[in-house]
Formats: sequence, structure tokens, C-alpha cells
Amino acid sequence: MTTRIVTIIDYGSGNLRSVQKAFERLGAQTQITDSPQVVAEAKRLVLPGVGSFGDAMQQLHARELVQPILSHLRADRPFFGICMGLQLLFETGWEGGHHSGLGVLDGDVARFELPAGMKIPHMGWNTVEWCQGDARKPSVGDGHYFYFVHSYYARPRDAAIVAATSDYGGSFCSAVSRGRLFATQFHPEKSQAVGMRLLQTFLD
Repeated sequence: MTTRIVTIIDYGSGNLRSVQKAFERLGAQTQITDSPQVVAEAKRLVLPGVGSFGDAMQQLHARELVQPILSHLRADRPFFGICMGLQLLFETGWEGGHHSGLGVLDGDVARFELPAGMKIPHMGWNTVEWCQGDARKPSVGDGHYFYFVHSYYARPRDAAIVAATSDYGGSFCSAVSRGRLFATQFHPEKSQAVGMRLLQTFLD
């Protein structure tokens, strides 16, 4: 069987090793890189991340990674965004002001406005409900718990790209999908067996 190579983008964010180890447990070969050339040549690309929207975009620009990522997405090659890696796909992020994202998906990323008594960030385990017809629904199923840690959430303008929703003071988009682009607000690499099943669908 051909070795499946997963390229994980390093733009100074944390959480790279746990993502790497999760894919390696599934038998994939991984490489962590901040090389624009390596990213441009990637077959399967993963954009992980924690931190702030503006800082993340600044680092992507500083490392000349924006254009290789956009080229990968325009070519509809397999792409998996995790947490900040989902948020950066949108046009605008409002964390600490107005920041332009990659602009691949229409919409913005806004801070939770929650009922009294609910905490920000949204941290811990929460259920995920897959949208009807999403390719991941048969293999992952509804109602499973995934691990979240975030204060901001994506607001897509096109409902057709919403792959899954979750509830935290109201329903919000917890995964998006378009072509071979897929991204989650939650962390599959920290979500035990069900998270590994989701990563396996990306490899397959």
C-alpha cells in the first residue's frame, strides 16, 4: 500500500506534536514544516493551531505560507483545518480588532455572546451533530463528544458548507466542508477513538 504522507504546517502555533502523533498512530507518514516549497508540494495538508487570529495570519504571511496554502486549496487537494485552522479560512476575524483571513470561505469569526453564567472560553467536551448528507456522518455518527477550546466561532454565510454543528449557549458551526477541504473547530487529535475515526476519513 502506498504510504500516505501528511504535511502539517508550522507557523509558530502549538499543538503540532499531538496532531503529528495522531496521524502516525493511523499509519501515516508525517512532516512538520514552515517551508513554502514543501507546503506547495503537499498531497495532504493540515493547518492546526491555537492562539489569536491576527497573530496567526501575521505568522503565515511572515513565513510566506499564504500563497502555497491558497494554491493547495484552489487545486482541491485534501486539506484538514483544526481549531484556528478552521477560523483562518474565513474572510474576517474580530479578535482584538479587524483582521483579514485567508478568505477561502465567506463569513467571519466572532466572539461568543453567551447567557449569564456561561464561561468563555468554551472548553471541554461537547457533542457534534453532522449535517444530513455529510460524507463523515456514516463513519462518525451523531452525538459523539469531541474536545473544544475556543472563545471565537465561525459564522459562514453559505449554509451549504456547514458540515456539523454544536451547542454552547446556542447552535454554532463546529465543522465545515467544501470539496476536499474539511475543517473542525474541535480537536479530533484530542478526542479519543471518535477523533481518530475522523482523522482516518481524511486519510482515506
